This record gives sequence, structure tokens and C-alpha cells, in this order.
Amino acid sequence: MAPTLVSAAVGALLAAALLGYAFDRRAVTVVVAAAVLPGLDAVASLVVPGATNALLHAVWLPLLAGGLLYRDTVYRPSAESRLRERGGWRAVRVAWVALAAFVVAGIGSALFAGEGAVLLYPLEDARYVLRGRLVFSTREGVVQTFLTLGGDGPGVLPVEGVGTAGDPVASWANPDGRPGLDGGADREVRFVESGWQLAVVVAAAATLAIRTGSERLGVRR
Repeated sequence: MAPTLVSAAVGALLAAALLGYAFDRRAVTVVVAAAVLPGLDAVASLVVPGATNALLHAVWLPLLAGGLLYRDTVYRPSAESRLRERGGWRAVRVAWVALAAFVVAGIGSALFAGEGAVLLYPLEDARYVLRGRLVFSTREGVVQTFLTLGGDGPGVLPVEGVGTAGDPVASWANPDGRPGLDGGADREVRFVESGWQLAVVVAAAATLAIRTGSERLGVRR
């Protein structure tokens, strides 16, 4: 999975892009917190074997949250929506953007790179990663491997198994990935690990600064 700072930066970009008129410091905080929340399953791995990239990276929590949000904010009449009644349209907007950040920045950072995510935990312990490419070739034209419709792949998405939940995954909270707290272990808090990650963090910081300045000046976009 990507470093926590990178996940937070992706969440901040989603907040700036999707919150609209609901954009403010509190809303951004909620969205960024949702983006980094899946990474906290590394702490649970100190007690629960194989929890890293599994416990909070499985599809069940966002599916449940999305279903409840849809039922409350879309399926029900506006007058009966509990979320809308308590926080108005702003709360609804923030909730949906936070869910998007949880899935894209939180789960996606592990699914698209690194050690992969155990999407069906605890029903299945296989760790998956999604790899693909999109290029334009002067000989072959547009070549993409993210969707394999009509191809020879096992499914629509090129998902590959890269291990199981039982394989230890090192993290800032649990360097050896196994249950138990080792006070003498060397713990590294990763901020950025490559140039593109630094670019994402800088872009997020600049975007938030500009968006916040525009809001203070009363400029709406």
C-alpha cells in the first residue's frame, strides 16, 4: 500500500474536486480521515494475524456503508432522510465523498500497488493486486489491459493473486507483520517513496491551498 501521507493526499484531491459548495476545513478533515482509515488495520495486525491490508481493505465495509447511504439519501424521500435531517445536504455530500476516498485512496492504494488487498477477508484469504497499462502505439493503436472483455483473461479485470492474508506484511505499526508488540523493532514511518508520490503530495497541498484561499475570498467554482 502507499504511504499514509500519499493516501491522505489522494483523499485531499478528491475532497477538493468533489465536495463543491460543501468544501470547508471540517469536510476536508472527514474525507482525508476516511482515506487513511484502511491503513489502520496494520495496528490490528498486532493482535489479529494477517489483518494488514485485509481487515479494513475488504469490500464489505464500503458495500455496507454505500448501501446504507443509498437507502437513507436516495431511496428514502428527502423528508425522511436521517442524515439530511441532521446535517442537511452538506452532510450527504461529505458522506459520499468520504466513502469514495475510503475506496479509492484507502483500498485502491493497496489494490493497485504494493502488497495487494485481501478483498474478501475473512471469507477468503487471497491477496489481490490489479495491474494494467494504457498506451498508444503507432503500430497497434490504443492498447489497454485494465479491462479484458473478450480476451483470454480469467475475468473482466486483470486481478492477480500475490499471496494470502497469512503472509506477513510489514508496516509502520508492525514491522514484521506478525502478532505481538516488539519494542525493539526498527519502525519506519514512510512519507513518500518515489518521485510520483511526492508529486501527488505537492499537488494536493497546492490544490487545498488554492481552494481554501478561493473560499476565503468568496470565489465559488
